[in-house]
Amino acid sequence: MPAKVSSGNPSGKGMTAASLTVRLNANDNVVVARTDLLPGVMLAGEGLAATQRIPAGHKVATRPIPAGEPVRKFDQIIGFATRPIGAGEHVHVHNCGMAEFDRDYAVGQAVRPPAMVPEAERAAFPGYLRANGKVGTRNFIGILSTVNCSASVAKFIAERFPAEVLAHYPNVDGIVAITHGTGCGMADQGEGYATLQRTLWGFAAHPNFAAILMIGLGCEVMQLSFMKEVYGIESGPAFRTMTLQGEGGTRRTIEHAHAMIKEMLPHANGFRRQPVSVGEICLALQCGGSDDYSGITANPALGHCADLLVRQGGTAILSETPEIYGAEHLLTRRAVSQEVADRLLERIRWWEDYCARNGGEMNNNPSPGNKAGGLTTILEKSLGAAAKGGTTNLVGVYKYAEPIDRKGFVYMDSPGYDPASATGQVASGATLIAFTTGRGSCFGFKPAPSLKIATNTAMFRRMEEDMDINAGTILDGEETVAQVGQRIFDLVVRVAGGEASKSEALGIGDHEFVPWQIGAVM
Repeated sequence: MPAKVSSGNPSGKGMTAASLTVRLNANDNVVVARTDLLPGVMLAGEGLAATQRIPAGHKVATRPIPAGEPVRKFDQIIGFATRPIGAGEHVHVHNCGMAEFDRDYAVGQAVRPPAMVPEAERAAFPGYLRANGKVGTRNFIGILSTVNCSASVAKFIAERFPAEVLAHYPNVDGIVAITHGTGCGMADQGEGYATLQRTLWGFAAHPNFAAILMIGLGCEVMQLSFMKEVYGIESGPAFRTMTLQGEGGTRRTIEHAHAMIKEMLPHANGFRRQPVSVGEICLALQCGGSDDYSGITANPALGHCADLLVRQGGTAILSETPEIYGAEHLLTRRAVSQEVADRLLERIRWWEDYCARNGGEMNNNPSPGNKAGGLTTILEKSLGAAAKGGTTNLVGVYKYAEPIDRKGFVYMDSPGYDPASATGQVASGATLIAFTTGRGSCFGFKPAPSLKIATNTAMFRRMEEDMDINAGTILDGEETVAQVGQRIFDLVVRVAGGEASKSEALGIGDHEFVPWQIGAVM
């Protein structure tokens, strides 16, 4: 059966496996090559021939585009012709660039009553129910360093804990050291300090941890005592703190930490998986190593999965603000209120100022790998990336690592750098990550299991040990976006219930905790 290719603005046009190009909307003046196109090859359905070699995943003009005129894909502006482009020409960075243009934010125009699944009919999965009502998908003990100065010791504590002791507690998934490169050499107030504080506490309170041991050096800016005061933290069987200076050095810290963990293990082991609604899943939507197929296959399929989850009462978090730049008007149209839309636009303006004061620009993204895969401007990348958010209403916008306090489709501000973005999403409450990739990202993130979704079959086959799902079947004409989205949703539920993702099986995820560092390093 031919696939229906859609991403934000579906044309409804079917795509067969024999098609050489993909047309995403009748109003577009470019199509996407499914395979390398040689000069002279006829493009069925377009009534023209390629006039030069077009690499797979790249764009070809379907009609003349005068200099200064918009280049349209998804029936949206992805850039402007920097010189005249002839029909059949390759469209990329050599002839397409950024320019200012007005966006119609049309706040709330696309808001629709959600088609919610009745509670009695919602799917279930076996999760870990915590005392505060939150539900985890894993059951780890975490060793969380508050500063880089305690990072090595945190790693030593986890690595050197006796395996034979841990073996007596089969309900504990392991001991994870969460370390990072900051926590000192920073102002003790302001945006950067508040962001790191939210991130650390988000992990300390994360439902995928049954217990947390936080470790500092003792003299750093990010003081444990300040954290405990701000968040009202009290020590107990699930939360302990220490500093290297207070313990008397490395060896004594490790010994005392091991003794504390032995006391924590019975508490952690007491948790058992029990049936809970899939509405308790909080899913982080991520993409990395994107190509031009990302916005055609994996991202809209993940968007369909997000819709399924939201309609079952769950939460889906879209992030990476530099990678929705130029597509934010599609999100404001789904905002449930002017306040929600304004919060998103305020984040966009913040990023424009942030780039300007640091000598950058929003179009510094896409990366070289993105461009090699056919993505020309940040506008094009953003339109494809935003498809991960599906079609349901946007009910909330949050700062980086700010706790998500409502269910449904939400947005959390973050950089486009995948580890930093995922760190914020997990700190905000995500208990599982779905990660689309076209070039091939080998990503994992403890304590949240990560699923990787390939945009094309060639890469999936080349990196099958790292990829959980092949969305390239959409491009191949074998499945629809909805069919692949259902497969992603089904796997999300199974992995939430304990099935290991490919990255977990490979042991990836110990080094991806990267808090967003804002402000001067002093």
